[in-house]
Amino acid sequence: MSIKTGVLSTLAILMLTACGKAPETTEPTAPATLSENKQVTTFSAEEFFATTTVFGSSINHDGSSVLVSSDATGVFNAYRYPLDGSEPEQLTKSDKDTVYGISWFPEDNRFIYTADQGGNELNHLYVREMDGSVKDLTPGDNLKAGFLGWNDNGDFYAISNERDPKAFDVYRYSSKDYQRELIFQNDEVLSIGDVSRDGRWLSLTKAVSGADSDLYLIDLTAEETTPIHITPHEGNIEYFSYGFTPDSGKLIFGTDEHSEYSQAWAYDLESAESQLFYETDWDVSFVYFSKDGKYTVIGVNDDAQTKLTILNSETKQSVQMPELPAGDLAGVNFSNDSTKVVFYINADNSPSNLYTYTLGGDKIVKLTDTLNPAMTPEDLVMSDVVRFKSFDGLEIPGLLYKPLQASADNKVPALVWVHGGPGGQSRKGYRAAIQHLVNNGYAIFAVNNRGSSGYGKTFYHLDDKNHGEGDLQDIVYGKKYLQTLDWVDSSRIGIIGGSYGGYMTMAGMAFTDEFEVGINIFGVTNWVRTLNSIPPWWEAFKKALYDEMGDPATDAERHRKISPLFHADNIKKPVLVVQGANDPRVLQVESDEMVAAIKANNVPVEYVLFEDEGHGFRKKANRITASNAYVRFLDRYLNNSANPL
Repeated sequence: MSIKTGVLSTLAILMLTACGKAPETTEPTAPATLSENKQVTTFSAEEFFATTTVFGSSINHDGSSVLVSSDATGVFNAYRYPLDGSEPEQLTKSDKDTVYGISWFPEDNRFIYTADQGGNELNHLYVREMDGSVKDLTPGDNLKAGFLGWNDNGDFYAISNERDPKAFDVYRYSSKDYQRELIFQNDEVLSIGDVSRDGRWLSLTKAVSGADSDLYLIDLTAEETTPIHITPHEGNIEYFSYGFTPDSGKLIFGTDEHSEYSQAWAYDLESAESQLFYETDWDVSFVYFSKDGKYTVIGVNDDAQTKLTILNSETKQSVQMPELPAGDLAGVNFSNDSTKVVFYINADNSPSNLYTYTLGGDKIVKLTDTLNPAMTPEDLVMSDVVRFKSFDGLEIPGLLYKPLQASADNKVPALVWVHGGPGGQSRKGYRAAIQHLVNNGYAIFAVNNRGSSGYGKTFYHLDDKNHGEGDLQDIVYGKKYLQTLDWVDSSRIGIIGGSYGGYMTMAGMAFTDEFEVGINIFGVTNWVRTLNSIPPWWEAFKKALYDEMGDPATDAERHRKISPLFHADNIKKPVLVVQGANDPRVLQVESDEMVAAIKANNVPVEYVLFEDEGHGFRKKANRITASNAYVRFLDRYLNNSANPL
């Protein structure tokens, strides 16, 4: 379960009276349909997950290689990918715990990576030395650590909650001998932001409420490290840090003070004045720079997909590159001298692939080929953004995946897919589990219900202390939308979701009679327990969480009311529950109790428990097992015409 860590402005809720009607819809452009003469090739979960997941774009000191995290072995490890396109080298050999590469050292081929233990989210930072040996930079038990960045001297910064499980302190590490110094003790339990490259400034965020936050600066060179409040304001306004400029002269920050959407502003550290840096009609998701400051990278959350712009920082002109494959650009990073750039391209029907380009050249070089060679993008499905009217007239967006075999003459069963959160968003991009379901003939409608991010601050807060109510009705009306499509079997519609989406799945099964089946993937079922057992490292934004979900000390009655576990006797249709034994957010006991309660109803319930997972899937074998379980369960209980695996 993720939560809304942003804090946004006041709600403007206009409630319209409409109930029981099929939703008004905005029709999408018709997805491509299958030629009558072509058969759909059905692939197994093993074939879909033969796809390789890769990410990471740190380029080493001499511009020859990029540090990549890949699950090619079934478990994420760190790899070196040469920029000349030659064969990659596996740098770590973990067969148990996932390894995520973070950054090369500035002047040699040492690198920093992070790993937890079996999905418990207690990440440590490690350095892999030139000789292949490994050192834990953050040793100890029951601590969580993270990497902050490098300074101009080649030293680096990290955070750790070893002193106090609730608070992350900031340490400066020597790159030579890894000796460290505590440079900020976080007694006020603020959210750590960024450190300027000159090592002087640290940005911090304080959640005032679920819709309000403040930015602070710490002068790390001063005798007294008293936070300097740089965003005094009235009312509910959100502020957060994107990072400092390479010359350490400005802090680039985001705010919704002037718009429904987050804009980028620049705070001058010398004059203490702010100016608009970048704005658009959607949220600015991130802003960062090449190391020398020559280029600026800006990402915008444009209707559930990232639109990325690379600008010359001086001229503000877009950087021109050769024609690129279809898809979204992501993970852009530059070599130290800004002559080379690496990036990923991702689409619904094509997993992320890594490319490199030498600026001024005439071609790009593809460094990975992550799609299973047994399939082509034409075997997969692109989603369409559609919108429908919910129970109160509010327009709700979503991503619709139409199986290639679906038609008015061949109606298919469907699932409403609910994202995690609260405050998450279903977005464009390749997802093997979704493509596996669609390939097996199940339509997917990934609804971005009220409370989802990306659609403005008012929409974002419409579900505050209204969970399992207004947002659940959006999901129900998403089902009603599916029933208006002539290629969907209106009598065979289920619900599926992970984390908060898992909660919504169980709420849909317990509080409505709309869905024929439910698939709950590590979802909350008992808010009373969950909100009393959140990890201690969430302390900095616990106030924002309580503003959204309610304080368990005062809202326990409402939490009990919206918790499916206490209403399990209402569940009359089949459910599949998936859970990780090491999950620190949604404890295994929640799923154990939910399964037992459904069994007591003499209702079919299946339970898949992963002993080596936490909150989510990190191991490819477990993703395959889960994906096969989804299809097998749906073939048995939703698709009467299918043969169970």
